[in-house]
Amino acid sequence: MTQHDEQRQILTGPDGLPVLTYVQGTRDGHPWADLAEAVGPDPVSSILADMSGWAVSGSVELGEQLIQRGARIMRHAHSMHRDLVTDPPQPEWSTISLPDGLRPAPCNRQATDVFPAWRAAFSFEHPDHYHGSDQQALDAELTPLLAGEVLGPVMPCSTLAVDEADQVIAGVIVTDRDGLPWIATVFRQPDSRYTGLGSVLLRRMLADAASHGLAEIALVVSNANPARRLYEKLGFQLTSTSLTVLVP
Repeated sequence: MTQHDEQRQILTGPDGLPVLTYVQGTRDGHPWADLAEAVGPDPVSSILADMSGWAVSGSVELGEQLIQRGARIMRHAHSMHRDLVTDPPQPEWSTISLPDGLRPAPCNRQATDVFPAWRAAFSFEHPDHYHGSDQQALDAELTPLLAGEVLGPVMPCSTLAVDEADQVIAGVIVTDRDGLPWIATVFRQPDSRYTGLGSVLLRRMLADAASHGLAEIALVVSNANPARRLYEKLGFQLTSTSLTVLVP
């Protein structure tokens, strides 16, 4: 059974003692135990008994134990953090030019305006591709994100790149995740003309965030996503690694 403990939920074992704490959400249409932490000697049996059909995100050890009992891996990811105070972004990052024909714009567009570039960025081969239909991706992923229903409200340091026709080409969306600035998504149209645009937008965003007094920023990147190297180049440090699995 589960019970509330402020923002975290508690899963108890057959004896009524806590075995797991987590933050509840929804992932790919499944109930989701995010940031799961074992607090008892054997949470696996209770997870299998009480959380069938749930996505569970926690330590690699917990994920591997669940995989051995029939769970399916959904994502292998790394949490990363950047200190904006002791390692401030270079001031000139705020004025890096965008490629010809593009200009920065605030992230205040409708989800339907952002969707074409966002969807194209995460093609079928991408580790973060959403495998549902376009409409499902819009309704279940992007719309709730921009509405602040998934990872908190969108922050002003978020930025888009738009072309001469005012069409969204790329973006960096930052949310306030329980007080922690969080890079929720970085995307761009997969066109060779825009190579390096994500790096430009990230640099501009980091400089803007620091200039407005933000002390830190964090993100999660999939293990197979080559963007991890870019984040490291921009000063992000690895803080933890997790597995997300689907409980049978």
